[in-house]
Amino acid sequence: MPEIILKRGREKSALRRHPWIFSGSVDQVRGNPGLGGIVDVLSHGKNFLGRGSFHPGSSIRVRIWTFEDKPVTEEFIYDKLRIAINIRQNNLNLFPKTCCRLVYAESDGLPGLIVDSYSKFLVTQFLTGGVEVWKENIVALLKEITNIENVYERSDVDVRELEGLQQSKGVLAGKEPPDILQITENGLDFLVDIADGQKTGFYLDQRENRLNTRKYAQGKSVLNCFSYTGGFSLNAWKGGADHVLSIEASEDAVELAKKNASLNGDDRECFDWIVGDVFEELRKLRDRDQKFDLIILDPPKFAPTVSQVQAASRGYKDINLLAFKLLSPGGVLATFSCSGGVSRELFQKIVADAALDAGVNTSVLEFLSQSPDHPIALNFPEAEYLKGLVCLVN
Repeated sequence: MPEIILKRGREKSALRRHPWIFSGSVDQVRGNPGLGGIVDVLSHGKNFLGRGSFHPGSSIRVRIWTFEDKPVTEEFIYDKLRIAINIRQNNLNLFPKTCCRLVYAESDGLPGLIVDSYSKFLVTQFLTGGVEVWKENIVALLKEITNIENVYERSDVDVRELEGLQQSKGVLAGKEPPDILQITENGLDFLVDIADGQKTGFYLDQRENRLNTRKYAQGKSVLNCFSYTGGFSLNAWKGGADHVLSIEASEDAVELAKKNASLNGDDRECFDWIVGDVFEELRKLRDRDQKFDLIILDPPKFAPTVSQVQAASRGYKDINLLAFKLLSPGGVLATFSCSGGVSRELFQKIVADAALDAGVNTSVLEFLSQSPDHPIALNFPEAEYLKGLVCLVN
């Protein structure tokens, strides 16, 4: 078994069961592990710390699969998959009743593997060399455990290139997905493009937050920014909103959102849609002195890494400042950040500064996070990426 020997004093994170070993902590590499090869991680004193996959071109040199001295085999991976899926089925009561995330990478002990369930299709992302090595085995095991025959890959993401892997997309088992797949979430029907839509086709991490929107929407005028295919918009409508204006840059996404509205018994007087840049459109609304009772900000990832936090902070400050200026007295802002590089504390400070500059008094009604099928392992705080605040303008 190839071995990774850590520098003296660098074993603390592994002893706390953090699954990442960074390149700067590595003293020696013994043997010739290839990309994704299994290695033992040893302290400088040669004590066993964990067993994981080797990633020679990444700053995360080893991703630990187990902190126990047990072999990483197909049986090991089967047990990890079965436990993860059982949690969604038995503890969360999600699978197979609704679409959900079945495997969430490090939080489920399978670093780099994402598996989402959409009706009769599984959509996978193999993000690292460690799971790429086991791809065929994982696909076969997923079919066995879930009884779902159709497995589609959406590993068409930049992070694979950091691993020295090409982006990959297509059928891994079963049949090609239809151009549009219909799903149901919280009593609403949605059309999803799992082959070409954002992420794996739908933002499953916002399930509970979309539902939560309904309690603030009754009789209100609503503005939904970065609306994608209308998830928050339709939930606001379901909650009794008088009018919902949605802004989204993608014309294709807006067309799908309109179809989603029709699918659910569209009250056409309730919805308006704008295809455009959210920053520009918010300024136009501000200049017209338009007001809303409820505003939802669910932007894309502004800061994938810590190095981009400063620029991202300016973007978050800008849109939240504009939103506060567009809110009526007593209005509510539901604002989110999915940037892993922006901490919850920093995001709250940005929103507070935006309220201050807008000249409004605000209080936080709720702190929101990602859906529970995206669990946050206590030994891996990086699993928390979605932060949300529901703010009341006093």
